Amino acid sequence: QKRKVIETVFSVLVDQYRITEIRANSMIGFEVALDGILLAYSLVTLGLVEF
Repeated sequence: QKRKVIETVFSVLVDQYRITEIRANSMIGFEVALDGILLAYSLVTLGLVEF
């Protein structure tokens, strides 16, 4: 059951937030981009913003 939730969330991140298309020149740049995507996903999931 937990695996299904993880796979669903990952699928949403790949499809809607294009997590696999992050093009960063450094590890810090990658982390910043990933943090932004995860923040946006969290805010939408909590219903605080609309996407």
